[in-house]
Amino acid sequence: MSGRRFGLAGQVCVAALLLAGGAQAQNAAQDKAVDRVVLAPHRAVYDLVLDNTKPSGNIETAKGRIAFEFTGDACEGYALSFRQVTQLGTEAGRRIVDARTTSFEAGDGASYRFKTESSSGDAKPETVDGTAEKAGGGYEVKLRQPKAEVYREANDALFPNAQMKAVIQAARAGKNTLNVRLYDGANSGKEVYDTLSIIGKRIEGEPSEKPLQRPEFEKIARWPVSISYYKAGSGESTPSYTISFELYENGVTGAVHLDYGSFSLTGTLTRLDLLPQETCAK
Repeated sequence: MSGRRFGLAGQVCVAALLLAGGAQAQNAAQDKAVDRVVLAPHRAVYDLVLDNTKPSGNIETAKGRIAFEFTGDACEGYALSFRQVTQLGTEAGRRIVDARTTSFEAGDGASYRFKTESSSGDAKPETVDGTAEKAGGGYEVKLRQPKAEVYREANDALFPNAQMKAVIQAARAGKNTLNVRLYDGANSGKEVYDTLSIIGKRIEGEPSEKPLQRPEFEKIARWPVSISYYKAGSGESTPSYTISFELYENGVTGAVHLDYGSFSLTGTLTRLDLLPQETCAK
């Protein structure tokens, strides 16, 4: 998905968000049934093509695929297995970008472990492997790769599932925007992003993608959402990249659009498998 990495990571999915106020506010909100967000375990596949309606710089052609599996529950936590492969065509030839992520986020949003492996063209693959845990109003990161080190951030940030939940809660409340800080282990494992979510009015029409044209989704609320990612502390007014999609109340996403600045990709949901969900009191 950009200089950060190709992927929904930070996940779209997957993708997936807590209202401002930190983990304690999230737990308090979850005590109220009306505010509770339950993410649906599922597998999804998106086919990617170049968005020809926007300037694409030196990118002449592009195609690819995102495939992921999201499992778990709100008590123990959620695991994600994600891969995005994108083939880019330029005057200089073809280049393949391959990014794989596995992660696990605790149900209370207090800890997160991750491993990302990415390669581009003939360059040596890069790996980021580590854990992050809330501590003292901020969080502590322990990296194993690219090199072993430990560091602390004094300012709090949300992990990906908490971010997704926060966006859904904001959409339910009729909010148009949401600002949260996100840590998802991207790039070197040290970068943090300020995110701006723009949330539209609830969509009432039938979804355009066939896998979502099923009875289970007829009564589930969904909203158009666009999330822009800015490197924290950079002062930049242009986002590193922007993800747009239709967000369902259970965390499933459709009609994906990935804007990397120099070019954009459109993603179409081609397969969706809903997975068994364990009962959880939280």
